[in-house]
Amino acid sequence: MTDAESSVLHDFLYGRHLLRTELPFSDECISRYIEKGYIKAEPSVIQHINRFVCCRCGQNDQEYFASFCSASADRHIIYCRSCVMMGRADEITPLYSWNKKDENCWEPVKLSWQGTLTEGQQEAAGAIIEAMKKKEELLIWAVCGSGKTEMLFPGIEFALNHGLRVCIATPRTDVVLELLPRLKKAFENVAISALYGASEDKGSLTPLMISTAHQLIRCKDVFDVMIIDEVDAFPFSADQTLQFAVDKARKKDSTLVYVTATPSETLKKKAGSGLLKAVRIPARYHRKPLPEPRFLWCGNWQKKLANGKLPSSVMAWVYQKLEAGLPVFLFVPSVLVLNKAADYFKKLNIRAEGVHAEDTSRKEKVKRFRDGRLDLLITTTILERGVTVPKVQTCVLGAESPIFTESALVQIAGRTGRHYKYFNGEVVLFHFGITNGMKKAKKHIKYMNKLAQKNNLID
Repeated sequence: MTDAESSVLHDFLYGRHLLRTELPFSDECISRYIEKGYIKAEPSVIQHINRFVCCRCGQNDQEYFASFCSASADRHIIYCRSCVMMGRADEITPLYSWNKKDENCWEPVKLSWQGTLTEGQQEAAGAIIEAMKKKEELLIWAVCGSGKTEMLFPGIEFALNHGLRVCIATPRTDVVLELLPRLKKAFENVAISALYGASEDKGSLTPLMISTAHQLIRCKDVFDVMIIDEVDAFPFSADQTLQFAVDKARKKDSTLVYVTATPSETLKKKAGSGLLKAVRIPARYHRKPLPEPRFLWCGNWQKKLANGKLPSSVMAWVYQKLEAGLPVFLFVPSVLVLNKAADYFKKLNIRAEGVHAEDTSRKEKVKRFRDGRLDLLITTTILERGVTVPKVQTCVLGAESPIFTESALVQIAGRTGRHYKYFNGEVVLFHFGITNGMKKAKKHIKYMNKLAQKNNLID
C-alpha cells in the first residue's frame, strides 16, 4: 500500500456508502484494503426477523423487494426496488465504506456576510451554536421571510472553525439552487458543494454541503452537523427512506437542527413537552407582518378550464397586477391544470410559463421569472418553498384541492412580501368552496402576526 493509493481511496470512499460498480479500483486493490481494515464491506440487503431491509436506503416495506435468478449463486436473490435507480442493492452485493476515523482539517473560516441579524435571528443563531456545543437536537420554528438562511451563518462559521463538517439537507432541488449562491457569497473562502439530481458535485466531500435528501442515500457517518431545511416538506415528510438517509449520513454524536415555518404536529408536541429544544420566530426580518390570504370564490373553475377559459375573477386580478408591473405566482393543483392554464395565458400574449417537478427547464424558467423576463409563473406546489422574487403577488387556483394543506398554503402565502423594500403584497386563494386547510392556514398566519405584535417584533 502506498500513501498516494491510500489517499485516493480515502478521498473517494470517506463518508460514502457505495456499490462495487461505483468504485473505479481493481478487485485486488479493494481486497487488500479490506484485509487491512481500511475498507468495510457489508451486505446491502439483509433479512431481519423474516423481513428484508435495505442497508443503503433503509426500506423495510416488503412491497419494495423483488427477486432475480442468479446463475452464480444458483438461486433467486432478493433486491431493493426502492433505490434501484442508484444501482442494484441485493443480498449478495456488498456496500463499501471507509473504515478509518478521519480528522477534519481545513483553513480557518471567516464569514464574508456583513449584514446584521434581528433580535429573533440572534436568538436562533445562539441556540444553534449551543446545540452544536452539546451535540443536541434543536427546532427553529421561523415564519416565511424571517431570514432563516442568515440565522444559520454564525452557526456554520462556528462549526467549520471547530472542525465540524456541515450539511444542509433539503427536500427539493429548487431550494438547493436558491441556497448555493447565497452561501458561496457568505463564505467566500470555503469549499461548498451542492448535491442534487443533475449536479456536477456528486462525489465531492467539502466542509460545507447542500444536498437534497435523495443524494444522502450514498453517504454514511460523515456529517457532524445536519441542518434539515423545511423538514415538513414533501417528499421528505412522507418518505421513510429519505429520513433514514439523513440519519445514516450524520455521525452518531452529531447535532441535528430542524428549520421550518410549518413544523409537523409531531415536532410541535415534542417541543411543547420539552423533549425537543425549540426557538420560535414569529416575525419577518424587515419587521412587517405576514400577508394574510384573502378568499375569493371563483365558481366551477374546472368546468371553465375544460372549455378553454379561466374564471373572470381570476383574470381580473391577474390583469390588475400585471398592469401595475407586478410579477404573479399562480399555484395550481396539478400538471394537467398547469398546462391548460399556461396555454391560455400564452394565447393572450402574456409572458407566462409553467413549471412542475418533472420540468427539465424549471431552473431556467425560474431564473427568467426572477430576472423580470416573465410576468406570470404558473406552478404546482414544487415552488411553495425556497424561492424569493421581489414584488411578487401570489394566488392559488382551486385552493379547495386536497393538495393545498394548511402547511402548503402557509408556505405559498410566504412567497409574497419577503423583500424589505416590497413588503406589501396580496395573497388570494381562488376557490370553489372553503376548506379546513384554508381556514387553518389563515388562522396560522394571523396567530404568528399577533404573536409578533405582542413581542414588539413588527412595526
